Amino acid sequence: MVSNKSSLNVELGTPTTETAFSCDVCCQIFSRKSHLKEHLVIHTNEKFFSCDVCSKSFSYKSSFNRHLRTHTNEKPFFCILCNKKFAQKCTLKEHFRTHTSEKPFSCELCHKDFSHKSSLNVHLRTHTNEKPFYCDICHKNFSRKSHLKGHLAIHTNEKPFSCTVCSKSFYNRSRLSRHLQIH
Repeated sequence: MVSNKSSLNVELGTPTTETAFSCDVCCQIFSRKSHLKEHLVIHTNEKFFSCDVCSKSFSYKSSFNRHLRTHTNEKPFFCILCNKKFAQKCTLKEHFRTHTSEKPFSCELCHKDFSHKSSLNVHLRTHTNEKPFYCDICHKNFSRKSHLKGHLAIHTNEKPFSCTVCSKSFYNRSRLSRHLQIH
């Protein structure tokens, strides 16, 4: 039988003030000395792990291992519902929301919900009218990088979207879709 709260915390592995480890720089508290030691590198900017392929350096082994998968194309995480594979666990988690329709990110201005934080960030530009993507050729701005990329095809005369019926080509998919309605 446990005699006091402190003993119960030790038995359950819960950090107590006696067993907590505090960072002298930012005062963040850790339950294990090893976690504090791992945390300290963010203040020193030490990089212990270096990629042999591209020479990028990393402070954490987990970040280094995640980076290595960009070179090997290894995808160890897979969706149990559709078997799609992913290089990162967080990407699998985001993908899983396509099956559950979970939308944990909400716009505080119009209350529209999103599956991904990046989608919310792009949406917020509709409220601010922010257009951070700039065409160097005609000086037009765009709210999305994909819109700039599609726009650049106009300047290069690139028409990557072709009609399978008549072989006519278009700058973007939406123009092709509009064209397909005439067939």
